[in-house]
Amino acid sequence: MKPSGGRSRASAALRRLRLRWARATAPVLGPFRARWRRSLMLRTMTITGLVTGCIILVAGLFLLTSVTDDLYSSRRDQALEDSARATLAAQRWIDASDASDRGALSTLAATVRRTVQDTSASQMVYLRRQPGQTAFPEAPPSSTTDDMLPEAVSPELARTLAASPDPQHWQSVTFTAADGTLSPGIVVASTLEFPGGAGTYDLYIGYDLADTQDTLSFIQRTLLITAAAMMAFIGILVWIMTRIVFRPIRAAADASRLLASGVADARMPRQNDEHFDVLSDGFNDMADTLQARIRELDELSEMQQRFVSDVSHELRTPLTTIRLVGEVLQGGADGLEPGQQRAVEVLGDQIERFESLLADLLEISRYDAGRVTLETDATNLVALAHDVVEGLQPLSAGLIEVRALGGYAPVEVDARRIRRIVSNLVGNAIEHGEGKPIVVAIDSNAQAVAVSVRDWGIGMSAADLEHVFDRFWRADPSRTRTLGGTGLGLAIAQEDAAVHGGILEAWSALGRAPTSVSRCRAGTA
Repeated sequence: MKPSGGRSRASAALRRLRLRWARATAPVLGPFRARWRRSLMLRTMTITGLVTGCIILVAGLFLLTSVTDDLYSSRRDQALEDSARATLAAQRWIDASDASDRGALSTLAATVRRTVQDTSASQMVYLRRQPGQTAFPEAPPSSTTDDMLPEAVSPELARTLAASPDPQHWQSVTFTAADGTLSPGIVVASTLEFPGGAGTYDLYIGYDLADTQDTLSFIQRTLLITAAAMMAFIGILVWIMTRIVFRPIRAAADASRLLASGVADARMPRQNDEHFDVLSDGFNDMADTLQARIRELDELSEMQQRFVSDVSHELRTPLTTIRLVGEVLQGGADGLEPGQQRAVEVLGDQIERFESLLADLLEISRYDAGRVTLETDATNLVALAHDVVEGLQPLSAGLIEVRALGGYAPVEVDARRIRRIVSNLVGNAIEHGEGKPIVVAIDSNAQAVAVSVRDWGIGMSAADLEHVFDRFWRADPSRTRTLGGTGLGLAIAQEDAAVHGGILEAWSALGRAPTSVSRCRAGTA
């Protein structure tokens, strides 16, 4: 069954209300929510405080209710007992009197009021002839000692007193003073039988409970102050306890942060607790092992760098000799047979590739050793890009277009290294561009110059894109290479960009055209 239109509108209105509430409270509650998600200590303190507050609230309400009920019941019982005693005393006075005329009955009524006032703890007495009786001219009129009492007597109490055979009834009331002050009270009602045909009179005795209300207010204030003090004390106690409990965790976090920042000798101190000391010992053992492994890796890395550098240098001498021999063979290749001529040509190509590999290895070893020095000069990147494109255009089956949106102002860069970056990017675009056009774009602002190379080739997957700048990595080793290469070009280009304070990035999507291959962003050094 589909929901009705009214229900749908109500749901939409509720969602809008929730959205408005979220937007309105975001500036206030947003930081607290973020802090709540990040801090276990805050969650622990808040939950403990809420649970403790609920317990104190329930206990306080229970105590206050119990005290209020007990105090009110005690005052009510006292009022009933006091009223019964005063009523009996007044009735004895009436029974002992033989008044029959109006004056004597009026005097008797006044005596009854004084007797009730003298016998009871209250000075509020209201004597009223019960309605519904036969008219009796000699009967004394209704009288009261306090005007608040007649106003407080409700018709329900009067009807109950007249209809019920019980000798005594009571009702909780509120007395209103002449100045408008309100005070709680109890009215106790009973009946008196006057002689001489005067009939039955209702006797109302009022008991003001203002003092009881003051006592309850004092108890409430005391409980509130006590609860606030207890909450403050418990909050401080919880804060201290959480600080103590979370201290080992903070120590572990500080030690791990120092280790991550490169402080190899950072360790977690012992906490004088059998469980946390096991954590400290395990953490420190792990740090020692990690430091030992890092030291070993550093030594292996230094050995590797030294080996690559030494081998590269040592290979230059025999390579120079081989190159001289190749040049001699190429000079006399005209007198050789076709097969021998092809062998001499292949030898020359491989010697050139070997020289390129040695040069790249030496460059990588310099970067690894941190011995790279920039030879900066004012360079126009637009002109540099045109030179690179002109040199590589004959190797591309498609058009290589240079779009200069900026970059005309000379910048202080190492022209040789920037040229190598652009050459590597354009060369890769030629290799993987499937003979489609390639766009080299240059742009700049006041802080940086950007060079991007874009092709519309087959693209790369996300997994391959993560390794595009790895050394000796190829996306498809089976592909035929047009420009040769050592597998170190993009790795060296990335280092060239970094040494200029810039970055080298690549974007690609497999099977989607166009594909953004790479972009180099170099700051003005």
